[in-house]
Amino acid sequence: MSTILINPLDEMALSRQQAALRLQSLRDKTIALLDISKPGGQVFLDRLEKLLTERHGVSGIQRYCKPTYTKLAPAEMIEQLKRSQAVIEALAD
Repeated sequence: MSTILINPLDEMALSRQQAALRLQSLRDKTIALLDISKPGGQVFLDRLEKLLTERHGVSGIQRYCKPTYTKLAPAEMIEQLKRSQAVIEALAD
């Protein structure tokens, strides 16, 4: 019997992109919080939302939740995330 090896890596070719510039401050910014639907993500983002508004002067928080953590966010959601000045993604378990 022959052995079949399967590459576990994503074989999709990606183009090289420039990283976004860092924000000088979070004050008066709109931040998107993305819950990827893993256990604990919502709890983490609830606390983070409070800290961002109380300690860092964030003016607006937009919350998003992926339907499942096993797949990419829907294209429409990605477009909405792009409208924010920063995005924080919860990867909690």
